[in-house]
Amino acid sequence: MNTEAILEILLYKLEEGTGNEFHKIMVEQSIPLHEKEKMKVISYGQSLHNPDSYYLIREYENSKHLENSQRKFYSNSEWLNGPREQIISKIKTSTQSIIPKTSLEYL
Repeated sequence: MNTEAILEILLYKLEEGTGNEFHKIMVEQSIPLHEKEKMKVISYGQSLHNPDSYYLIREYENSKHLENSQRKFYSNSEWLNGPREQIISKIKTSTQSIIPKTSLEYL
């Protein structure tokens, strides 16, 4: 097990009534781009308590891998000319937490 591995947990509060459309964009456009760029998405989706609350969990080898992967992903023309604006326009607030993957080993 890579003891330097980290998880990035993103929590989004979406504009009211946009959760279902946001999820469709994630499934059809954003997640395939993540996969194409070899970004490891652990889980994503709407919260059980509110369809306009959303989460995205990604895994990285270490902090440097996170920085390099995201710089590459977010500067990619397929992202910039693809789902970027549709996604960003629906996010009201975003919270990011980075945790060591080992903190979840007993779950």
